[in-house]
Amino acid sequence: MFSPVESRRLYRQVADQIRSMISSGELAVGQRLPAERELAEQLSVSRPTVREALIVLEVEGLVNIRMGSGIYVVRRHAASVAASEGEPVEGPFELLQARAVIECAIAEEAATRAKPEDIALLDEALVRMSGGVNDAGAVIAADRAFHTGIAAIVGNATLIRVTGEMFDMRMSPYFERLASHFEGPTTWRSALEEHRAIRDAIASGDAAGAKAAMRAHLTLSQKRFSESFGEEFSGEEERGRDKGPAKATDKT
Repeated sequence: MFSPVESRRLYRQVADQIRSMISSGELAVGQRLPAERELAEQLSVSRPTVREALIVLEVEGLVNIRMGSGIYVVRRHAASVAASEGEPVEGPFELLQARAVIECAIAEEAATRAKPEDIALLDEALVRMSGGVNDAGAVIAADRAFHTGIAAIVGNATLIRVTGEMFDMRMSPYFERLASHFEGPTTWRSALEEHRAIRDAIASGDAAGAKAAMRAHLTLSQKRFSESFGEEFSGEEERGRDKGPAKATDKT
């Protein structure tokens, strides 16, 4: 059983294990890693932990994640751990869990305090978010304004700062790389609808509904990041599942 600190650092321990396999030559340049599911079983960790570890290695330039194809070793050397020393110890899944605990309570309280001018600011953020679903930078800025705007309704400077700081943790190269694999216009449109549900509950003074809507949003956000990289049904496994005639594919 891992202590809280060990659990928080577990994905980095897994990254160290895979990094050692690469530097020792056990995993050669150009080789496809075992499927995410197999790695999780082999290392006795969860699949999200493996996913977080693989992103660390991709940021370091040791592996290349090809959605729908797999994860490949791209070069072999004694990788410098210092390259990721500045990254937050917490992984994205732990961050989303923390946000759920804190922001659900904030949304619940905001619903009891919201004034028309507060809702107008949330609406402004939603309009910006709606118009920027094809622009990651614009939609992320609007997303941040929405969440910090809810904290501002409560009127507590510490909650505003903490909400902003938690959101900004996703701006690291590590988290951005993870998001690049799973976020896009479709997921942002889903998130926009979830934000509207939060807004509506706060505007109507429904504290329980606001709390539930915020929890649903952050739970679904975690689920979006929990999708596999798609390597399970590629290569030999995919050919084993394909009962029809082979089709030519472009793997450029």
